Amino acid sequence: MATLLTCLSFGQVVSAQTPNVTALVEQGIKDYNAGNLFNAIKNWQEALNQDNNNPSVTAVVNENLARAYQQVGENKAAIISLSAAIRDYGAIANIQQVGRMQSELAQVYSNLGQPRKAIALLCGQLVDKPKSYENQPSQQIKCTPESAAQIATKYNDKRGQVAALGILGEAYRLIGSYDQAIQYLDAAQEVAPEYKFLVFNSLGNAYKSRGQLRELQADSANKTGIFSKEQKFSKQSVEDYDRAYQYFQDSIKFARNEKQPLAEMRGLLNLIQLDSQTNKSKLINDEEFNTTVKNALKVLEVLPDSATKVYGAIDLAYLQPDAKRTSPFTDCANQPVLSNNEALKLLENSVLTSKKLQDNRLISYSNGALGHFWECSPDNEKALKNEKALKYTQAAIVAADNKLSAKDSLYLWEWQAGRILDKEKRKEEAIASYQRAFDTLEDIRSDILTAERDVQFDFRDVVRPLYRTLAQSRLDLLGVGAIADERRANELSAVVKTIDALKLAELQNYFGNDCILSALNPKQVGELLKDNSVAFQNTGFLSSIILKDKTGILLQLPNQATKFKWIEDPNQEGTNKIVSSDALQKKIAEFRTGLIKGKEEFSYDTTTAAQLYDWIIRPFAEDIKPEKVKTLVFIQDGFLRSVPMAALYDSQQQKYLVETYAVATTPSLRLTTPKARDGSTQKALILGLTEKATIDGKDFDQLFAVPDEVSAVKGIFPNHTDLIDKDFFPESFQKTLDKSTYPIVHIASHAQFGIIPEDTFIVTGKNQKLTISQLENSLRNLNSKSDSVELLTLTACETAVGDDRATLGLAGVALQVGVKSAIASLWSVSDQSTSELVETFYTNYRNAGMSIAEALQKAQIRMIHAKKLPQSESINPSYDNPAYWAPMIAIGNWL
Repeated sequence: MATLLTCLSFGQVVSAQTPNVTALVEQGIKDYNAGNLFNAIKNWQEALNQDNNNPSVTAVVNENLARAYQQVGENKAAIISLSAAIRDYGAIANIQQVGRMQSELAQVYSNLGQPRKAIALLCGQLVDKPKSYENQPSQQIKCTPESAAQIATKYNDKRGQVAALGILGEAYRLIGSYDQAIQYLDAAQEVAPEYKFLVFNSLGNAYKSRGQLRELQADSANKTGIFSKEQKFSKQSVEDYDRAYQYFQDSIKFARNEKQPLAEMRGLLNLIQLDSQTNKSKLINDEEFNTTVKNALKVLEVLPDSATKVYGAIDLAYLQPDAKRTSPFTDCANQPVLSNNEALKLLENSVLTSKKLQDNRLISYSNGALGHFWECSPDNEKALKNEKALKYTQAAIVAADNKLSAKDSLYLWEWQAGRILDKEKRKEEAIASYQRAFDTLEDIRSDILTAERDVQFDFRDVVRPLYRTLAQSRLDLLGVGAIADERRANELSAVVKTIDALKLAELQNYFGNDCILSALNPKQVGELLKDNSVAFQNTGFLSSIILKDKTGILLQLPNQATKFKWIEDPNQEGTNKIVSSDALQKKIAEFRTGLIKGKEEFSYDTTTAAQLYDWIIRPFAEDIKPEKVKTLVFIQDGFLRSVPMAALYDSQQQKYLVETYAVATTPSLRLTTPKARDGSTQKALILGLTEKATIDGKDFDQLFAVPDEVSAVKGIFPNHTDLIDKDFFPESFQKTLDKSTYPIVHIASHAQFGIIPEDTFIVTGKNQKLTISQLENSLRNLNSKSDSVELLTLTACETAVGDDRATLGLAGVALQVGVKSAIASLWSVSDQSTSELVETFYTNYRNAGMSIAEALQKAQIRMIHAKKLPQSESINPSYDNPAYWAPMIAIGNWL
């Protein structure tokens, strides 16, 4: 959209200057038009230095200086120049031009991955709730008077309006507000139909993105068993893809008729990518796909040197018919559309073009892409290909690092260099490259992951493999020869930092916002263990890291060196001892299935639980002797989150793990505040559902045990408020919290955790649901600080099977809403046993002054000993089966 505004306009300036300034400005124009951008910048900067007191002159010089900076990839300098132009145009009361400069500045911010800043410039406000404008005509979307969109409207500047609305639509697309994006882009078409062709590609991309979101929503609905919802989203997804296809076709047609090859190229590439990235149905047949690719190659030949030409060549070189990945540079393509020779020619030309343009961002991207080609080329002449791969990759790093002009891709090339160095057995250098990639990504990850989008970029492609590769490289290094204790400690400390960052990134990616980061302790895990040795007294921390072919466990104890072990099978010998990650995952699935189905068996079979104990716990037996360690806190990875460690079985002692240790879990120590609770926390809000419910077409059974559970909690907390069945719904929950603060919030209802936050909710009365977002907002809006909620308890939960992100719902609930601790169930046990367990837990917690982990431990041990209890406190003897007590876990602060 900014192309509407980017035309040089120096004619009016020249006559007003001294001869020397005039000469500098004119020479800058000649240099710019000839492609000598750095000379143009030099001359214009000198002109500003010689005359910086005349805003009518400096405004226009700064405006065009900003465009030159953008052309050479100097976006930070462009921002400074555009900001100066806005100031200078304001000084001479040229408000129309102020609006246009705001639009251009917004475009730069959007290009830099900062769409929220772009929205603030364009509209003056951010619409946080997309549905709030869902039914409003686009003309009714109001922006603040000083914003670019309103300035253009006030001055009837059609070109400025289209630019502002178009860039605004793109910015909303980038933060995942696709309905908003489409409305703004539609508004841009209505303002000036003669410019509507400029928004075709943006509209196509908005519909494509919304189609991908709806496809993911359909998948989530399928996994949670809501099939009517799945059909609805699948149908909407196909409709969105069809609209995207039509807009891309229209953009190609118009561009071709108007002989605009740059616009035609964008349309062709968008159409190709739409087809290759669509999972459910092909929009064009193979013949049309191949024809479109050929047309794109023809257009590429006649394109003027430009960013579109460089990126277009790279996109075509790495084109695959089924591109499920979001980055082509994280691994090697399986089925490229073009031959190796065709791809190589395109990539070499892209390097030459980027050099001519003198744009560091383009130079970095084109060299990195060519380096990746050589990294992935066949293994003949291996040394030569690695040499070329490293040469171009290092050139990409140098260009990206030049004034940080391409920090958002710098981590890709550092990561790539690490892989190449790894192939050459240059382990130390490889680790250094991986570490630089990690550090760069950590620096910019917040901007990438806080985008409020359900279709992420995708974390599984771009972040997780890098973090795991770095961790594995450091761990592998520990097994090579003798390593000094200090070096070993430093390497393990770096591994802990990497694993912790991975877990934080997963949480942030799942919830799609920065609430997680707002609660983050700036200190690293090692520092926390030293600083909080009293709080962590008698506590051991076991962290897992699942790698490609094996899984590692790290043990951390306060003021002690970190211990590390690969998971091994003691019954195997030699190299076969290492348990593969696939074998572990199968064993974990077997363990979970056995637990869930355990109550159907007369006696629970502990074989699998004992095997996992031998793999995970026994290797650290000497370090965690019960006389020293009373509580074990697990910081789990991936599929290990879906099972309760409390039910692991020590076959030698014939005890479950929880009989020896209190057990808790947390996603990250840096998100956990270990602090003894306030003994005066006696006030409880009790929420419950006993009736059947239907949500989004899915039936939820009546919970017969909830009345007893609620009655028991009421008895333990006389100072309580209860909302049951028809009295429990989102609005009543909010109103109750507005009136008072409750340190204890107990929810006895179905809770579902889907693979996207939208499908994470608590079932309430009146066939309504309390979503994770509503729960968060309600608890964050308390009259006093949200950390006054000591404990949130959720019973009768369900997690979506088959996607380990679902368990982030459990681990993240407490953190997301700002409470200190949570007790939640890993699966639904709608039985009297839950009431029994909860009553004992609260009695221990409320009256005996136990820590949360200890209170839960004692409640679970009581059930394990169900057959041995005296007559006076007897319970159902079958409750000794872990199917009844194991799914309840403590999350967050365990004290």
